[in-house]
Order: sequence, then structure tokens, then C-alpha cells
Amino acid sequence: MSDINPAVRSELAPTGTLRVGINLGNFLLTATDPATGEYRGVAVDLARELGRRLGVPVEITGYPSPGALADAARSGVWDVGFLGAEPQRANEIDFTAAYVEIEATYLVPSGSPLKTIADVDRDGVRIAISGKSAYDLYLTRTLKHARLVRIAGADNVFRQFVDEKLEALAGLRPRLVKDHDNFPGSRILDGQFTAVQQAAGTPKGRPAGAQYLREFVEDIKATGLVARLIEKNGVRGLTVAPKA
Repeated sequence: MSDINPAVRSELAPTGTLRVGINLGNFLLTATDPATGEYRGVAVDLARELGRRLGVPVEITGYPSPGALADAARSGVWDVGFLGAEPQRANEIDFTAAYVEIEATYLVPSGSPLKTIADVDRDGVRIAISGKSAYDLYLTRTLKHARLVRIAGADNVFRQFVDEKLEALAGLRPRLVKDHDNFPGSRILDGQFTAVQQAAGTPKGRPAGAQYLREFVEDIKATGLVARLIEKNGVRGLTVAPKA
């Protein structure tokens, strides 16, 4: 590992171990093995590859939501995080370009007058959404008329959407497909209101580490590693992000 700048290793693994935070709320990129309790998934595999290249052991900590993961950046408990790159998080975290993109859209109940993405942003429309998710942050910036109902936990979001007869459910398309199957007559709207950019990041103040991390992400996209890991983990609904 002589080609690694010592500053990179000291910034990305200051304790001698690469401490990685993952977002357990994103079931496309992370999972917990029911038998062993170990973390697995695309983000976990990428964390281990990064540790291998740096020549250091990897310690992975799961967070229940991207908001909890991002909020922990300022406390210095993790060195690299895998989460959605949003402007509101860039005050604390230096992000790479995206390594994958996930389409975000809406689910609406049977008989809904909402036919298109644009229809949703109107007065009187209540949108169930996972609080502090990347798409929550996006809609917070862009919606003019509809109201966001922020709920913790993807299963809870769906349950409250149904129980309270809300007008729309915002989410990642792969998750909405599952919710659609559990809600007869519901429809997933065509298109997307955004594509969530899943990236890696390191807390501010680690310039050499941040640059290495950016180069790492471009390399794993260009060499096909991200695509291979998506296939290995059997994930549907992810696309490899374009070159930065």
C-alpha cells in the first residue's frame, strides 16, 4: 500500500480503523443478515473494498436513517459515510459524486385525481414521506403547495399513508413497488420528481481523504465494480451514476 499518501490514511482512518457509517433505511444498499446480524449489501461491500485499498480494518456502524447518519458527522464517530448527497448535508460532509442513482416518485390511492408528478404539488395534498430522507430534503426545497407529513421508518410511512388516507406517498420507486403490491388499486406515478444521488462522504476538514474518496468512487464506477456489486446483491431499481 505504498502508493497511498500517508495523509489519506491518517484522515480516513485516524484511529487505525476505517469507521464507516451506513444508512439502514436504504434497503437497496444495506441489509442485516437475519441469521448472523452482520451488515451486508452494496454499500457494505464498497466499504470493505475501500478498507482493502487503504490497508486498514473496517468497522461498520448502522444508522436507522440518513438523517441520523448525517447528524453524527459532526461528532467524529465515523470516517466515511454512504448516504444521499444533499446540499443541506454538505455543510458538515465533503461528498463524492454519486455512485448510484435511485428514482423517486409517488404512490397514490385508488381513484386518486393525481395523474402526474406535477399534479401532486397542489393545495390540500398531504404527502407521506420518510423524514430527513434525501427526497424529503429535495421536496422541502421544491414544493410550493402540497404539505409534507414526515414519519420515521419506511413501514410506518406506508402504514400512516393508508390509515390516515393521505393523498400521496413519496418514496424510492423500488420501495413503492412493494407498497403498491400491499395496497390494492393504488398507482405509482410515471416519471420521477428526482433521482436520489447515493454517494460517499467524509466529515469536513479532511481534504486529502476527501480527494482520495472522490477518486475511489470514479474508479469503482469506471471499472464496473459498482455494477458487479449491484448484480451480486440482486438489487433491482439501482442504476450506476454517470461519470462526474
